[in-house]
Amino acid sequence: MLSIISLSLFGILNLFLGFLKSRRVLLPATLLFIALAFAANLLDWNHQYVYFRDMLRTNNLFINFSSIILLTTFLTVAISRSFGTDEEHTHPAEYYAIMLFSVVGALMMVGFENLIMLFIGLEILSVSLYVLTGSDKRSLRSNEAALKYFLMGSFATGIFLFGIALVYGATGSFNLSAIGSYVSGGPTTGISPLLYVGLLFILAGMLFKVSAAPFHFWTPDVYDGAPTLFTAFMSTVVKTAGFAALYRLLTVSFTGVYGLWWQVLTGVTVLTLLVGNITAVYQSSVKRMLAYSSVSHAGYLLIAVAAKTPQSPSAILFYSLAYSIATITGFAVLILVAEQKPIEGRPDERYEAFNGLAKRNPLLAFSLAVSMVSLAGIPLTAGFWGKFFVFSTAVDRGMTNMGMVLVVAVLMSVVGVYYYFRVIIASYLKTGDSEPIGIRPLYRFILVLTTALTIGLGLFPDVVRQLF
Repeated sequence: MLSIISLSLFGILNLFLGFLKSRRVLLPATLLFIALAFAANLLDWNHQYVYFRDMLRTNNLFINFSSIILLTTFLTVAISRSFGTDEEHTHPAEYYAIMLFSVVGALMMVGFENLIMLFIGLEILSVSLYVLTGSDKRSLRSNEAALKYFLMGSFATGIFLFGIALVYGATGSFNLSAIGSYVSGGPTTGISPLLYVGLLFILAGMLFKVSAAPFHFWTPDVYDGAPTLFTAFMSTVVKTAGFAALYRLLTVSFTGVYGLWWQVLTGVTVLTLLVGNITAVYQSSVKRMLAYSSVSHAGYLLIAVAAKTPQSPSAILFYSLAYSIATITGFAVLILVAEQKPIEGRPDERYEAFNGLAKRNPLLAFSLAVSMVSLAGIPLTAGFWGKFFVFSTAVDRGMTNMGMVLVVAVLMSVVGVYYYFRVIIASYLKTGDSEPIGIRPLYRFILVLTTALTIGLGLFPDVVRQLF
């Protein structure tokens, strides 16, 4: 709760810092604010509190997910080195403030105890991202992406809210525990059909937010059109918060109807894995490839949610951490490479832009290789253990229920190796521009840090797992 309050205040303070003549203070101030919120978040460790008349709950699981979200935000802000270059069209104070406010919504989604609080958190996060997506006002791609995201997101929110209304009509409560008690008593008292329909509508709204197929159509266009920095933010923070909220909602309130939502999620999981991985193969843009990669990783995370075993929370946590770190590394390298030689005034995000990267900047090439290897799930990286823990939950649930899903997931992991390694091959085995790429000290530090974390989590996964 301290982290939510502090981030809200820091966001407002950031707006006032925007009145300063010098913009140099904004980046370090924002990083300091996030670090303070991270420290405030850890103060509640091993304590459980309920706030706002049982609408928000903080416990160790909340702190773990919140820590991943705050760490991801810190890393994303740290690579935002170009906000101050154009004083006429960029407004860093507003960008940073909106990012902090969006994190408040993400944290509310992680700790909600009431469906109204979930809706409020989801809307705070979504509206902030609509604005960030269209922040590059001079780019038609950014404007189009923001409009698509806003329109489709509004429809998804309406469906989600209608589902909440139906569940309330069936149970008479928005509280998760009260809904869970109603569902658990279903075998003796009977369950209203409204609850089943409401649950399906809620699932549709939540699956849209995490980019699961067939609700993923907005993802490639929005990710491609948004400024790359905010694409990295969307693909990590939103996914972590969305899956934390989805798992909490289903396991606390709807365990009694597991047979219904398990079948829905397994079907969505298989479709998401197939669509995300196969479509990524045909992309000529690295940014769009990472967009479809985000869809595929939603499928892997859905495996742990659908399995609903005691190990599912820790599997989701570890996978979210490994995915977030590797994704930020990949986008950080993409930002530098794409802006080196623009094409027709736009960043060059094609695979060809990475040709000969190892000679132009060995650090960028190595960091990119580690991130792609981790996303592909190759051993000795965090991504390998992330997939291993997720697949383990499916095995624990039983091959009768999750066998087909597990087979599809393994096969699609092999497909993923192909499109991830295309970037590595371009960097190390193809010749390209010999002009070196310079890196600022803070940017270099973030790349070294994320690369080290990816390798460290791959070598010592139990160190982090013990915290979960």
